[in-house]
Amino acid sequence: MGIDLSLIWAVIIIFGIMMYVVMDGFDLGIGILFPFLADTSERDVAMNTVAPVWDGNETWLVLGGAGLFAAFPLAYSVVLSALYLPIIFMLMGLIFRGVAFEFRFKANADRQHIWDKAFIGGSLVATFFQGVALGAFIHGFPVEGRAYAGGALDWLTPFSVFCGVALIVAYALLGCTWLIMKTTGDLQRRMHDIGIPLVWALLAVTGIVSIWTPLTHPDIAERWFSMPNLVFFMPVPILVLLCTFGLLRAIARYAHYSPFLLTLALIFLGYSGLGISLWPNIIPPSVTIWEAAAPAESQGFTLVGALLIIPIILVYTAWSYYVFRGKVSPDDGYH
Repeated sequence: MGIDLSLIWAVIIIFGIMMYVVMDGFDLGIGILFPFLADTSERDVAMNTVAPVWDGNETWLVLGGAGLFAAFPLAYSVVLSALYLPIIFMLMGLIFRGVAFEFRFKANADRQHIWDKAFIGGSLVATFFQGVALGAFIHGFPVEGRAYAGGALDWLTPFSVFCGVALIVAYALLGCTWLIMKTTGDLQRRMHDIGIPLVWALLAVTGIVSIWTPLTHPDIAERWFSMPNLVFFMPVPILVLLCTFGLLRAIARYAHYSPFLLTLALIFLGYSGLGISLWPNIIPPSVTIWEAAAPAESQGFTLVGALLIIPIILVYTAWSYYVFRGKVSPDDGYH
């Protein structure tokens, strides 16, 4: 039996995107929560919790995009053609946020509010259009031959817009629980107070998306409620409810670390539910990873480089988080 290179590459891309969602999610979430922080000191502390690691988080997004181009060029051309505008808007948001990250600490006090607004706006825009792209991906893309056959605005639907709002809620909760884990004092207490409403909001938007998806996508409904997929999918909503209950209790008792870990579990469960809904299609609703794959020679050649670079990324990521572990106080300054 030969090695299934398409399957290996699919796992690598899924892993890379998941790592990006988790690691850049709380970073973007801090920007979304910036309006709820009381003063400049609290905003400084919040930014300093991610200052040493934030730019490395986006390495995973680059890995996912590059892997898609190398291993599944048909999917790369169709998905990017369909999502040019939301991807451009997302990148513009990331640029504004990155510039604000650096310039905010160098600006005069009377101009700092400009970069605060750029940080908030960039975080919201980047998150919203990531969610819009996700909603459009779930909806699927028309393909004729080996080209995208839809229009420039087909991605703009009520479902995709709602997915954008839902991702803002999810990232805000990630940012909130990250700050609970990394801060102390009034800022941590404020995040505990904000955390419970965010948990309920995330549960609500998750429920709406979970109902809306099968109602408007019959192929996904058939996938959910047919065997053996039903067996794989049934534990997901049960685990979501258990994690939500545990998260509410952890925040209510002012826990430090478990809220963030349970939020990561919720994000992972949502991601796994998405995978069950779409697998093995890489261009929904009907083009599989094998149909969109590059030649085996190309996949094998690029896989060698990926298997060399991914352990290096994992090591330096883990090392950076280890070095900057623990609580961040107002006296700490990483800029």
